[in-house]
Amino acid sequence: MRLRFASRAVLGIGLAVALCGAAGYSLVAVITGGLTALLALFTVTDATVRGQALTTALMPAVGLPVLALGAVLHDAPLALDAVFLAVVGAGVYARRWGPRGHSLGVFAFMTLFVAQFLHAVPGQLPELYGAMLLSLLASSAVRFGVWCYERGMPGPAVVTAPTGGNGLDRMTTRQAVQAVAGAGFALAAGQVLSDQRWYWAVGAAWWVFVNTTSRGETVVRGFRRFLGTVLGVLLGLAIAVPLHHEPVIAAVVIAMSVFAIFYTAAVSYTWMMLAVTVMASMLYGLLGVLDTGLLALRVSETAVGALGAVLAVLFVLPVTTHKVTDAWVERALHCVRACTAETAARLAGSPDADPAPRVAELEAILGRVRLSLAPLVHPFSPMRARKGRARQVLALLDECAREVRGLASVAADPEASHDARLAAACWRVEAAVEALTSPRGGRPARQPEPAAGHAAAHPALAHLHGLERALVAMAVPLAAPLAGAERVPTGGA
Repeated sequence: MRLRFASRAVLGIGLAVALCGAAGYSLVAVITGGLTALLALFTVTDATVRGQALTTALMPAVGLPVLALGAVLHDAPLALDAVFLAVVGAGVYARRWGPRGHSLGVFAFMTLFVAQFLHAVPGQLPELYGAMLLSLLASSAVRFGVWCYERGMPGPAVVTAPTGGNGLDRMTTRQAVQAVAGAGFALAAGQVLSDQRWYWAVGAAWWVFVNTTSRGETVVRGFRRFLGTVLGVLLGLAIAVPLHHEPVIAAVVIAMSVFAIFYTAAVSYTWMMLAVTVMASMLYGLLGVLDTGLLALRVSETAVGALGAVLAVLFVLPVTTHKVTDAWVERALHCVRACTAETAARLAGSPDADPAPRVAELEAILGRVRLSLAPLVHPFSPMRARKGRARQVLALLDECAREVRGLASVAADPEASHDARLAAACWRVEAAVEALTSPRGGRPARQPEPAAGHAAAHPALAHLHGLERALVAMAVPLAAPLAGAERVPTGGA
């Protein structure tokens, strides 16, 4: 899937750039078109193809006005600063509307960022608009027409962060305030370093906040962004500086960087940032402004932006790591219970019961659990006891996921039949989850091991008993906090 994702991105962006060039647009407009196609292919993550197409179609509604503001306010620094902070706050707050709000918020911010990156002025707006619209059409033709590999496949489970509450109790509201504070610090400090490239610091602060929900996640992401930028600058010194004068070589390096951005995004933020930095270096080379001092400035601005984001999440309405981790672990456990119930209903003969979507949801939730626990299991984490408990919880949740997948495969077998013991085993799994997640506290009762013949008589029983064992074992690490300050155990996840 990552190979398809990255290959399609190169094809879609390449087509967009080629069409913009064939239309006679300037280099600035061609780069605008390429970056627009990149954002459209990278940020749109709706669960269905129809939803992805709708989100892509809405992008001009937010991108064109923001691009105009960026160009018109080019010579009005104070007004431009205010617009930057407003777009940062609105972009983060838009997460409350799910993947579509997140995608449009990212596109709005990056459009403003691109306007500064290319020093767009009002006279260029007509061709920039044309390049943006043409690139969206080209990338959409590839994504939804030429190579829509998602069509006919089960839609990916889209799991969003908790957004409940009102006012500052709502997660997205707190994150919007934090993002504005972090971007404000980055903007001020970035302008001290450079009155021309300060937007790099704001961009670094912005991207540190993307896809993070707690202060621990933000700290780790800030570190990875800085590390990736440093490695990218070193590679840029070896590749971009000596070769940017060769247009064909520059185009090949940019295409390879685009492929690497899309291919590594799901597995390594550091490697993705390395590829982004190399691509930016080559683009600056094509624009004729690349030198070693510029690359060194990028490192400094990135450090300032990451620092601003970290300071904001530590001191402005902080969202603790343990609060976020507890919420994700609890959602994972409830999903295990739902998978078990769907499987039992399917084996009992219900034609509407299907555990497969729940399995996909559990996989997505476990991804968020790993992201939330990343600060605790990081090699530099000094909290060894909590690191051990976090790893134990991850291992047990992975075991639960394996057993749930096994249950789903058994239920998918048309020859599978209901067994009276399944109801009792499913009830014990549900009771174990209830004990782990109940605010009243408690722990699952350890059940006697089943006879080997019983498990062999019905494959689902073996998976259910495996779930029981994992849930019973999970009571120990969950009784103590995984992250944050020590607190009296309450029995909750």
